[in-house]
Amino acid sequence: MALPSVQHRAAAPAERLDRSRQAAPQVFARLRDRITALELPPGAPLSRAGLATEYGLSSTPIRDALMRLAEEGLVEVFPQHATLVSRIDVRQAELAHFLRQALELEIVRMLALRADAALSSDLDALIARQRRFAKDGNLEAFMAADNEFHARLYAAADKQDLWSLVRSRSGHIDRLRRLHLPSPGRTQAIMKHHRLIAQAISDGKPEEAEAQLRTHLSGTLGELATIRSRHPHYLKE
Repeated sequence: MALPSVQHRAAAPAERLDRSRQAAPQVFARLRDRITALELPPGAPLSRAGLATEYGLSSTPIRDALMRLAEEGLVEVFPQHATLVSRIDVRQAELAHFLRQALELEIVRMLALRADAALSSDLDALIARQRRFAKDGNLEAFMAADNEFHARLYAAADKQDLWSLVRSRSGHIDRLRRLHLPSPGRTQAIMKHHRLIAQAISDGKPEEAEAQLRTHLSGTLGELATIRSRHPHYLKE
């Protein structure tokens, strides 16, 4: 199956860069979001000239942003030829899952061993936001709220730097999650797991929190065969 071609869209006024900040990190973050959301799917070409025009920049910050994406394995750069969004690397997705699970099992245990009413309130609010986004069919906002839920756990444990580490390794697993998200019942399952994790933390039950988190994080890789059968041209081993 031929890989899809994606045309660069013109940046809307609201998407213009903040000129008071360095350009390359902003371009990196925006391209990364578009790649993990599959707006730029595996195999999509990335034209440096097109991106420079889109963001109103010279080639240097575009080059720097693409180099960072290459370091995360999200693009492949072929000198003097092309830059393409990479296929989803299943091995890297599995490693990212292992890292995240190891960290978050310890984090939810830690949080369940100490009462924090503010955390419980915040987690409930994030789940409510997810419910609204799911009802509206806004999967990108739903995924963002999903990430916010987990980021709040790291913040509550004073481990924000580890969340940054996890996010820097999550590009491939995030794309698998995005492919899996439209599956029937998937958003409901995620919200159910979040409620159970939050309840176990609130109730001071560390073993239950760990068990619910393990179930939650295993959802996408547990459906890898189905995802591969539906999108074989997006994945590589």
